[in-house]
Amino acid sequence: MEISDIKEKRLKSIKNYIAKMPSLSTTVTKVLEICDSPKTSPGDLKRVISLDPVLTGQVLMLINSAYYSLHQKVTSLTKAIIMLGLNTVVNLAVSTAVLESLDGKGTSRSVFMDNFWTHSFCVGVTAKLLAAIKGIPGADREEYFVAGLLHDLGKIPLSICFSSEYRQVLDSAKRKNVPLHRAENIIFGIDHCAVGKMIADKWQLSESINDSLRFHHYWNSRCEKENSQFIEIVSLANIFANIFEVELSGNIYHENTHLTNLLERVGIRQTELYELRNTVLDEVEKAKIFLLVTKKG
Repeated sequence: MEISDIKEKRLKSIKNYIAKMPSLSTTVTKVLEICDSPKTSPGDLKRVISLDPVLTGQVLMLINSAYYSLHQKVTSLTKAIIMLGLNTVVNLAVSTAVLESLDGKGTSRSVFMDNFWTHSFCVGVTAKLLAAIKGIPGADREEYFVAGLLHDLGKIPLSICFSSEYRQVLDSAKRKNVPLHRAENIIFGIDHCAVGKMIADKWQLSESINDSLRFHHYWNSRCEKENSQFIEIVSLANIFANIFEVELSGNIYHENTHLTNLLERVGIRQTELYELRNTVLDEVEKAKIFLLVTKKG
């Protein structure tokens, strides 16, 4: 079989896999929708979440987890939302939806899934902190977290559809010291960025998040276009996670040249970036609670 035929067959397998993926639940879609409004209240969120018993249980489980060390158990959903904050509840809802749609599907876990979500949370937390440094309003920063959380989603269908070949991709990237997306393109003829965009299209995610999935390794090609700063901040957060090796999600290549360029474009000093390290690590530990809660939920 010709190489072009093999690549076409692989692309078809990926498209079929994504077509069979469940859409985001109505609850999660509604949560994202109402939280776009600055007038959203805990009561608004409670009315939506209360219609979803699983998500309700997860919110209560999170507030009563050991991380918060409360002396008295919280049983009121409204009180839990107020104590956690709207942003935390939105992040939990999105995390739950993503894990339900993509996690735990057999062969993928043996590739890198144990590290994948930690890396994703790190990028999300870092992107949100960078947005704060840039003076982006608080209500808008959550989209940066969500974009960071989702940026590598395209790796999952690749690793599930082609488990043994994806191990070759990981080995090749490590052996040749090249970026993972480049090794993916060589072996598959497509990379996780393009696959991520397919998922974003299916889920009808916002244009900013869609672009960050597609261009977080190709930010230069979007540098003069709309959403360029959004993409660059997510890209910088991803490089930060790789430099400090907060679970590499298969990518061990340190893009130092890109780091210099992105720092300049985003307008962040290297010292400012490095000073985030301890805060990011603390937030990642907090974010890991989402994984425990969603898996128990």
